[in-house]
Amino acid sequence: MKKFTVSENCSLKNFTDNTCAQASFCFRRLLKEKEIKVNGVKTGENVLLSRGDEVCYYMTPAEEGKPAFCVLYEDENVLVLDKESGVNSEAVFEETGCLGVHRLDRNTAGVMILAKNAEAEKELLVAFKEKRAEKVYWAVVLGKMPKPHSVERAHLSKNGRTATVKVGERGVPITTEYEVLEERGECTLVKVILHTGKTHQIRAHMAYLGHPVAGDEKYGDSDFNARAHLTRQQLLAKELTLHFGAGKLGYLSGKIFTSPKKL
Repeated sequence: MKKFTVSENCSLKNFTDNTCAQASFCFRRLLKEKEIKVNGVKTGENVLLSRGDEVCYYMTPAEEGKPAFCVLYEDENVLVLDKESGVNSEAVFEETGCLGVHRLDRNTAGVMILAKNAEAEKELLVAFKEKRAEKVYWAVVLGKMPKPHSVERAHLSKNGRTATVKVGERGVPITTEYEVLEERGECTLVKVILHTGKTHQIRAHMAYLGHPVAGDEKYGDSDFNARAHLTRQQLLAKELTLHFGAGKLGYLSGKIFTSPKKL
């Protein structure tokens, strides 16, 4: 059993996604079998929670032990991990007790770096803000790419009401670089380098180019996803390299952190 206290008003589903990755994996079963208690009362619905409520999840040992991530590197200042697909970044912050300086979409797996103290957090935030964080992704996209390598530029705008973005001729400038790694029938495995790190940039930009990420339910090809039985985007944060000056994290400058995952 895992027990948590609610810090702000929200739905049970959102609280679970952002607090307990293991329970989020099996949330539907827990609700169906009423294996969740809110203030000591079993519930089978996605109820609204209030600050101070106590939530208990009664999972099987296998469910409770399912990893949300694996550790790639750790010292007294940072924790570098390989997040699983289906896990909210906020749940990772909660489970590790570390400070989040960047995040990955729920269904994007791969490398994240977290701070273990305020000074490390400050240096990491500055590194990301000043674009001294090199992020390399792998993605499986639909179709064959027109070029083996290309640097694509466009503009991106957000729609807060639908929590989506749109790529076109208006909005903030974005630059996405791709390189073909392998052709796989209807799909292609590509390496993607973000020169601008905007919300949903890879997913939306690749869809705009006519090559949506396989499994993407928001910007992708729903017919292909159904045929391929894909419910999560085939997108992996493969590598992360940060460049620091002579500060607290200078010893990590240029070190490459790599996810062992494949797509």
